[in-house]
Amino acid sequence: MSGGEFDWGGRLRKGIGGAQRFPQNGWKPFEECKGRRELDCDTDGIMRKIKEIIIHCSATKEGRNFTVADIDRWHRERGMRCIGYHFVVYRDGSIHVGRAIEEVGAHCKGHNSISIGVCYIGGLSKKGKPKDTRTRDQKAAMRSLIEQLKEEYPLATIHGHNEFANKA
Repeated sequence: MSGGEFDWGGRLRKGIGGAQRFPQNGWKPFEECKGRRELDCDTDGIMRKIKEIIIHCSATKEGRNFTVADIDRWHRERGMRCIGYHFVVYRDGSIHVGRAIEEVGAHCKGHNSISIGVCYIGGLSKKGKPKDTRTRDQKAAMRSLIEQLKEEYPLATIHGHNEFANKA
């Protein structure tokens, strides 16, 4: 993998061969999350101990595109201060940042303080039934992102959200 960088919107730039690495200092939270901290998000400058990386689907029908802004809106409608995931992988394989990793997520009850939440767009068939709808680009991007997160947090274990909650 070669060096990559985020563009102004927090998206990982892609090159030949799929998703590229992105630098630590390029991880910028979704604009709507900046400056809004929940009480459980205050880390007093201390990095959280990450023990789990939890993979989610957006539970949206296959073939439909959604954005970090869409998920942010859905989560706000449910009473959250902003998007609960740390990363979102779009259907085209681009990786977008939600909450800053330093902040506690809002994606898996009982595990938020020790985990990073990664969500891919999709997860339901056109009829609304659970289905692996990940595109080839999404799979490559997710693999790359998880490899990078494992380099940073080598003791973290990888889990599907379904291991902790009975969702789609």
